[in-house]
Amino acid sequence: MSNIPTCPQCTLENTYPDAENYICADCGFEWPQAAASDDSDDVLIKDANGTVLVDGDAVVLIKDLKVKGTSTVLKQGSKVKSIRLVSGGDHEVDCRMDAGNFMLKACFLKKA
Repeated sequence: MSNIPTCPQCTLENTYPDAENYICADCGFEWPQAAASDDSDDVLIKDANGTVLVDGDAVVLIKDLKVKGTSTVLKQGSKVKSIRLVSGGDHEVDCRMDAGNFMLKACFLKKA
């Protein structure tokens, strides 16, 4: 079995390598081989203490955070259960709290 990945656009298996790219023969989509061969998350998200965070962790806020555009303040010491990590952007943690759903920066959190 070949280790050439399926096309990320049409999900068909009729792909082939060409120089530094993979090409899908069905839809014509091209993508770099370097990105396709790196299936692991190369970016580790760490909390304020340097501990690696994973999906489902519980974390605690280390300082009061004002929510932009509202008068809501997320208080220091608030515990957040079952976080979800998001790649891309500067806010890495998606979570649900009593005050609503928020995207937070990991540097304001510590693992509980």
